[in-house]
Amino acid sequence: MHQEAAQGTEGKGVGMSVGASSGRRHRLLGALAGLGTFAAALNAVARQLPSWWQSQPYVPILVSLTPWFAVVALVGLVLALISRRWFVALIALCCLVAQGWWQYPFFHGTSTLSSSTTTAVGSASVRTDDDAARVMTANVYRGHADAQTIVDIVRDQRVEVLTLQETTPKFVTALKKAGIEDYLPYSVVSSADGTYGNGLWSAAALANPSDDEVDSLSSFMPAGTVDFANGRSVRFVSVHTTSPKPGNWTMWRTSLEDVAKLGSTTGKRYVLMGDFNSTVDHTPFRELLGSRFSDAAYESGHGFTFTWPANRSWLPAFSGIDHVVIDKRITAGQVTVVSIPGSDHKGLLATLQIDA
Repeated sequence: MHQEAAQGTEGKGVGMSVGASSGRRHRLLGALAGLGTFAAALNAVARQLPSWWQSQPYVPILVSLTPWFAVVALVGLVLALISRRWFVALIALCCLVAQGWWQYPFFHGTSTLSSSTTTAVGSASVRTDDDAARVMTANVYRGHADAQTIVDIVRDQRVEVLTLQETTPKFVTALKKAGIEDYLPYSVVSSADGTYGNGLWSAAALANPSDDEVDSLSSFMPAGTVDFANGRSVRFVSVHTTSPKPGNWTMWRTSLEDVAKLGSTTGKRYVLMGDFNSTVDHTPFRELLGSRFSDAAYESGHGFTFTWPANRSWLPAFSGIDHVVIDKRITAGQVTVVSIPGSDHKGLLATLQIDA
């Protein structure tokens, strides 16, 4: 009897040990679920903040990571369910649904290019007398990008309009030596400080070229008008806004507001291409789009176009801060990114269809 009692006590001890271990595991998973869900909720709140609040220190950086918090919310949800933290699971689910709502347009386009446009940009040679164009934008990282690669992409992709940011006189010279003028003979390049500038190149003549279309303290943003078929014309602008870094938070927002003023300009149809230093999750960028403009990647539904950072082998590009912004009666498609050696940005390509 004493032996049986001892065995019963031993079995009870083992059961208590297993139960305690399981309890500790659930508490650990619950803590991790709470931490992940809190981070996802914090990001969701930050994304919805008004423009002024989003320009507070480090908030733009948090918001630039928004798509990745869908993964954080999903992990938080799974861990909350396992650990039976039902309230935490509910919050995580709400964050996940919000992320799906915000990011869904990247994978479900609202417009489609016509077959004639697809055929036109896929032809063996560039045509400048139709209503379609392949365009490209890239930040060349203070002139460190490989000029020959850019010219090769222009040739292979049959690019008709190119905008580049952070050019230098030396880089522009290298671009010419690489043969850019064989494909895009018309250009306007401008610089606010004489060192770093922005440029616009075109296969067709640029009407009314301007060294600075925006009048912003961030940089000179050159522009030119390209004529398409049936009397349609589009004014292209090479955009480069201030980067959100310590000491520049307010200037970052202001530079986007400067570009947004083009939305009140009448009598012109714009395409704004360049490094906006913001994503569609940033309130100032969404306000820039307003009811007039739209983001080519967001409209075409070809997926995320992460362009930065691109110069770290151990870290993939995780933020889409380069954009092709299109005006009304312009359709975008075939949006994709390309790698450019020497630059910290990937290039962004798109096909534009100029509608009636």
